[in-house]
Amino acid sequence: MSLFWLEPRPLVLASKSAIRATILRDAGLDPEILPSAVDERVLEASLSPSEATPSGVAAALARAKAVDVSNRAPGRLVVGCDQTLSLDGERFTKPVDRNAGRSQLSRLSARTHMLASGVALARDGAALWTGVDEALLTMRPLSAEFIDRYLAAAGDGILASVGGYQYEGLGAHLFARVEGDTRTILGLPLLPLLKALRDLGAVAS
Repeated sequence: MSLFWLEPRPLVLASKSAIRATILRDAGLDPEILPSAVDERVLEASLSPSEATPSGVAAALARAKAVDVSNRAPGRLVVGCDQTLSLDGERFTKPVDRNAGRSQLSRLSARTHMLASGVALARDGAALWTGVDEALLTMRPLSAEFIDRYLAAAGDGILASVGGYQYEGLGAHLFARVEGDTRTILGLPLLPLLKALRDLGAVAS
């Protein structure tokens, strides 16, 4: 057990994302993995127009996932996460296939998009805290030939993230500039989360 973690049982991560688990482990928190069963599209459809902003959706999904898993893990502190990508206010979802990935990367080429990463804590079916952090990412101009080369190299990895890229891997080739915390870009705003855990007395302060 980490010297920083003060709860009697490990933090539960309501996600199967390997990179999110790594971020927590690197911060001295060794989470137990218990993915959420929340239907993202159904939840998104239930949001009001004022809630359905890119940041609002990320926050609502993170909160719903944390609450969902906390109902199945009595007494445990659960962290839920979600991320949205938007370009000029239009929200993107994960590409469904290679053609969708190609189209999405073509639209993002030479433009700046926003990633909004939501994170939430819950226990016993009650949301305790929700936060959102944002990052701006500018893609360099991408030729059709390069996009095809990238898609061939990345394979099915393009289907696993909302941007069609993994910034920590081959996706780095796509960008000219980023503004924001790398961990927010990877889908888990760590610094706001650690503050919330300190405020709850779950980690050493």
